[in-house]
Amino acid sequence: MEILPAIDLRGGRCVRLRQGDYNQETVFSDDPAAQAKQWVAGGATRLHLVDLDGAKAGKPVNIDAIRSIVQAVDVPCQVGGGIRDDDAVKLLLNDIGVERVIIGTQALKQPAWYIRLLEQYPGKAVLGLDARDGFVATAGWLEVSHVAATDLIRQFVDYNLQTVIYTNIANDGMMQGIDDGTLADLAKMSELGPEVIASGGVTSLKDIERLVTIQKDHPKLVGVIVGRALYERAFTIEQAIATTPRPGNAAG
Repeated sequence: MEILPAIDLRGGRCVRLRQGDYNQETVFSDDPAAQAKQWVAGGATRLHLVDLDGAKAGKPVNIDAIRSIVQAVDVPCQVGGGIRDDDAVKLLLNDIGVERVIIGTQALKQPAWYIRLLEQYPGKAVLGLDARDGFVATAGWLEVSHVAATDLIRQFVDYNLQTVIYTNIANDGMMQGIDDGTLADLAKMSELGPEVIASGGVTSLKDIERLVTIQKDHPKLVGVIVGRALYERAFTIEQAIATTPRPGNAAG
């Protein structure tokens, strides 16, 4: 179970939103690259970056901040938010050097384009599933579709879809824990084929422990993205990593 610290970018700063609400923002750092170094120093093996401005604008916005993070750390970074055309994908993967791009809105609205992306960049085009009440939300969570999250996964399973990130918006940034319904959703998704990364709602080490328990029967559940709980020091990145099973870990 990989722990991925989240760095949400808005106006070049590291922030967190509650339930994706742009009016409920907390600024945690004016130096995202320094924050990234802190997480890596604590043992993070991959970082999860979100361009919040990009998600609203429909194109990458926080380019300088993303570039500074990628240059500052020696672990892979994945980026989501506003990636909706070939130019954005090339900029992030080829020019800046991120490991993976996360596609949400365009996978729903332009499935043929996303399928081509899956074939052109094997393993590098992650499906970002942000859902409210089980239905896919798009455009920086500002719109909710009538498409079930599990149905969207099934649509791409035959086209080399390797990784899915699932966020239940109702949990995100609320510091209320991961609810049973989300845990059940994650278990279902992990049976569809692609690897699944959980996102949103982690409040305590108990939440990570529950995910680890599910992972024993659902090995495709491979990681969890953690944001506000780390920033508000509910636990440290070192404590989170120690909770996950890996060689030499008591949890394993």
